[in-house]
Amino acid sequence: MKIFKNWQNGTALAVAATLALVPLAANAAQLSGDARASIPKDVQQIIVVDYRQMQGSPAAMQLKDRVLPPELKHLESALKTSGLNIGDDADVLAFAAFRVPAPAGTSTDKNAAGSGGGTRILGVAQGQFQTAAIMAKFAKDKTKPVMLRNNAVYPMGSGGMSVAFLNQTTMVFGDRDSVKAALDARDGLQPNFLQNSDMMSEMTAVDSRAVWSLLDQKGTQTMMKSVLGEASGLADYDTVKNRMKYARYTMDFSNGVHFDMTVTMSDTLTAATAATLMKGVAILKKTSGSPLEKTAMDDTTIDSNSGVLTVSYSSSDSQFAGLLTSPLFQQVVVK
Repeated sequence: MKIFKNWQNGTALAVAATLALVPLAANAAQLSGDARASIPKDVQQIIVVDYRQMQGSPAAMQLKDRVLPPELKHLESALKTSGLNIGDDADVLAFAAFRVPAPAGTSTDKNAAGSGGGTRILGVAQGQFQTAAIMAKFAKDKTKPVMLRNNAVYPMGSGGMSVAFLNQTTMVFGDRDSVKAALDARDGLQPNFLQNSDMMSEMTAVDSRAVWSLLDQKGTQTMMKSVLGEASGLADYDTVKNRMKYARYTMDFSNGVHFDMTVTMSDTLTAATAATLMKGVAILKKTSGSPLEKTAMDDTTIDSNSGVLTVSYSSSDSQFAGLLTSPLFQQVVVK
């Protein structure tokens, strides 16, 4: 279960972000054509959730308080200052970590939001937005947009965040460079997510679910390294790492807690090796953990089939609530 924290090491979004936004009902979280077109092509990870009923899930709110990364808290807070009533207006919320190539002849600082290259984060919201009321608030606050072609980009608060409406039902938000990249992608000046055939193919397997995420090869490698911990230093992991292709996961909180992840490998043997490594990690956790943590490991199923590694976890709401305060949970979140 060590998949909650990959933020600082390149996977800009992780299961922690998903858990912070999980809904109670199992409605599909599908992105519209405009939303997909606004996401740049080179996506490292995308998380999409049905946002409407998030506040109806006590588990979601507890998880949000504990594990939402500061970067997403900043985005969420900035979004609220725009005048959007998230709980009432937003149906689907997505966060995408995408790569930006560094200009020729320059160095890349992956931690600098305004620098060329590295990974940036974009938010996309879908819903029935009260745009007239939002624009009235902007006018009242004397908030003036910056025009990018025919697109009005509005600042959100004093933290350097911006928001732009693609249409009545779709908005993009994030730092100014991320929003510009989204508008360039939507307007056809840069490749967009619709042109990422591999990710689009993977998406068909999950986008009928309430909560889903996709990771590309690099994102998958980073996530799996975190999942495996010390086991990632073994020689077997080097063989496995370079044969990872994509990962996807879904979550559901409608009847207890359910998490399912698949990692597509290049061949059957590699998937079996990865499963063996993960089972070894689970055994170590079971031997050193508390009774509650041992139960969590018992509730986790790890397997492989036809070149695909699968991980499934399920528990009752009360069991998971107890796990939130356990040393194991703190370890997988903080490390």
